[in-house]
Amino acid sequence: RCDEIHFPSPDAPGCALRVQNAGKRPAGAAPSGKKAGRKAGMKNHFVHTPCGPVQGAAGGADGVSVFRGIRYATAGRWEYPRQVTHWDGVYDAANFGACSFQPRAFYNEEDVPEKAFYYNEFRRGEHYDYSEDCLFLNIWAPDDAKNAPVLFYIHGGGFLGGCGHEKHFDGTAWCKKGIVAVTINYRLGPMGFLCLPELAARDGHTGNYAMFDQMAALCWVRDNIAAFGGDPGQVTLMGQSAGAMSVQQLCVSPMTNGLFRGAVMMSGGGVSRLLGAAQKAEEAYPFWQAVRQKLGAADFAALCGAEPQALFAAFAEARKEQKNPMAGCGPVVDGVFLTESAAEAAKAGRQKNIPYLMGSTSEDVVPPIVHKMAKGWARLQADQGKQPSYAYFFSRQLPGDEKGAWHSADLWYAFGTLDSCWRPFTEWDRALSEAMVSYLTNFAKTSDPNGPGLAEWLPVKKGQTQVLRFGDRDITMGGVSVARLTHTMLTKPNVGE
Repeated sequence: RCDEIHFPSPDAPGCALRVQNAGKRPAGAAPSGKKAGRKAGMKNHFVHTPCGPVQGAAGGADGVSVFRGIRYATAGRWEYPRQVTHWDGVYDAANFGACSFQPRAFYNEEDVPEKAFYYNEFRRGEHYDYSEDCLFLNIWAPDDAKNAPVLFYIHGGGFLGGCGHEKHFDGTAWCKKGIVAVTINYRLGPMGFLCLPELAARDGHTGNYAMFDQMAALCWVRDNIAAFGGDPGQVTLMGQSAGAMSVQQLCVSPMTNGLFRGAVMMSGGGVSRLLGAAQKAEEAYPFWQAVRQKLGAADFAALCGAEPQALFAAFAEARKEQKNPMAGCGPVVDGVFLTESAAEAAKAGRQKNIPYLMGSTSEDVVPPIVHKMAKGWARLQADQGKQPSYAYFFSRQLPGDEKGAWHSADLWYAFGTLDSCWRPFTEWDRALSEAMVSYLTNFAKTSDPNGPGLAEWLPVKKGQTQVLRFGDRDITMGGVSVARLTHTMLTKPNVGE
């Protein structure tokens, strides 16, 4: 629906407007005797939050609870999100919430060759529901957590696909290290990024609905994570691919001050003329007007009432005519969430002064570019006198095929979810994963990934340009051959979409 839209004010990042009832899955009366929002030891996977009581489930290991599908905000079509602050009864968090509508909702991935690789890797045998009503998050927490650091993960997928509960996304391994884990869903494709002058006239700005979703989720976590044993003052953002690009936009937005204290960007962070350059909202109008034309929507009301499948089909047709397909779907400079591009902010040193951890893979998408982006962003922090930042390079050639360290390959290791994968992983793979989990969780705890038993990881700075290499036989500081990455890009086909 396209009702009158409400959006957060810059004085209260993403959190100015509140919803009084989540409207989902009441499970009965709440046990009495505990004060909402204070954790007194988790029993039977049950917590009291400022929104109301929540019933979770057993996590993937003893002493870990999981809370799936918690509604963090509500929004109609092309409305900015309104944070949930209350629900009636006990919220049933046993099942994951719906994913955003996306292209794969309308076809069988198994039948589309260019989709088969990632389907087989991350989604085969899984079931997903799709809806415009998709603003849900998931929490994994140690049962004995108290003021624990929080890792807040934003999934990738080209701003067009994905969700926060595919096979490789499970926070159990992080919980074993004393971390509370959060993953989220947000609106994708035309649902999350449409820009039109009618919306700008009505609301003062347009676009970036997905980015406001992410910000609303961060605000919900700030207000509620203490009930799960997390420390709202120790939130580290983490994202991969489009999720990393999202993290970067959150790090340059004037609306997100105080919501997080560190950031991890995998295969997508950094500044490049080819990747991550946000256009102005009005520059996106012609593309979205072409989408409306291909849809056959006579007016804005007809666009608002269009069936999701027809909207995504028109969107796909319009993208075919774009020289740069990414230009039609992604964050824009809207004057509110983003007042300048990440490149402009970085040049002036206006990005958040927090520690960053950056990296890429050897068979990544455009591997020389994403590697230079990651390393360059870490070096920029040192050159500008900001906090120490770290860069890695993942080159482990995954067993089971000849695809190498493809885009997203490092996620199995970073989440410690090798047992959910079909591949014949070795003891070295498990040691590599254990190390990556330790580095990440150390970074979330102390802003420094180093710790006992780990190879030393030096921050990038003038005179120290090496990165930490996760390889086939060892983990060590070293250089990366851009020439070899360029050869890989030119000779080795990408695994798909």
